Amino acid sequence: MKIGLSDVEGHVLHGLLEETSGDIVIRLDRHGFILHASANISELGLDLSAALLLPHITDLAARDHAAFLGEHVTAALAGGPPGGWTEFPVIACADGSACREVHCQRWYALTLRPMRDKRGVPDGALCLMRSVQQVRSLEGELHARAVTDPLTGLANRAAFCASLRRYLASGGGQMVAIFAVDAMRALLMRYGQRTADEVLWGFAKYLETMALPGHEIAQLDGERFAVVLPEMTSRGAREWAQDVVATFAGLAAPAPSANRAKAPQLTASAGLARTECTVDWTLREAELGLVLARAGGGNQVAVAGYRRAA
Repeated sequence: MKIGLSDVEGHVLHGLLEETSGDIVIRLDRHGFILHASANISELGLDLSAALLLPHITDLAARDHAAFLGEHVTAALAGGPPGGWTEFPVIACADGSACREVHCQRWYALTLRPMRDKRGVPDGALCLMRSVQQVRSLEGELHARAVTDPLTGLANRAAFCASLRRYLASGGGQMVAIFAVDAMRALLMRYGQRTADEVLWGFAKYLETMALPGHEIAQLDGERFAVVLPEMTSRGAREWAQDVVATFAGLAAPAPSANRAKAPQLTASAGLARTECTVDWTLREAELGLVLARAGGGNQVAVAGYRRAA
């Protein structure tokens, strides 16, 4: 359905369209229903010419953002102070009412300019919608880089500590394991940084394979990896960590035909602790367990005050 515009409104819309190539210009009535929109609104899967009923501006927003957008628009139409730009996701496909695919969701920003009739009575608004998908994507990428280790792709120390704080806020008690490949410094000095990086990358992928559903893995620093083991008892966590250590030693053992004098002897060790008190205290206890495991020759799992061979 198309609703005709006055000469003044048409002139305003024409001017806005000239200045904002690529943006979507929308004319709303005083209740927030779309009276007119620039032709490029079809990019959102909306065809006003075929609509039997006027769509509401909130129909453009994804379902979980419709109420938020409605509040913003209602306040503007009521003559409230300018609210600036507001951002919301749009399901940009022909079946927007039912589609929930991530690839169909695009982010837009909306700003409104209230209009009044000759008597000064609020008479809807002119809106400008602008795509901010590229900005949102860039923000997401920057956030991912900020919380991800560039070598392994795992969460980094900052992200892991934030996760521990959430566990502690909910009462704590989860088991935490810190793993490290034994003698990494010697391996680095003998084979170089490239080989050391390959070993760390391989161990990270191995941990991901051994992790159970719900486990959270992170790289704390250049050679230490941490895993949160929710819903595991201390005995279950120890058995799982011992399996990780023993299996890695078996997989990394040189082949019988290899020159054992030149082939690296790769093993790993682990320290266990329970999430208690603070993040620093929890990590310190797990680190102490790792120190004990390595002091016993490596290829072991230990907790502070207790040590048991893998």
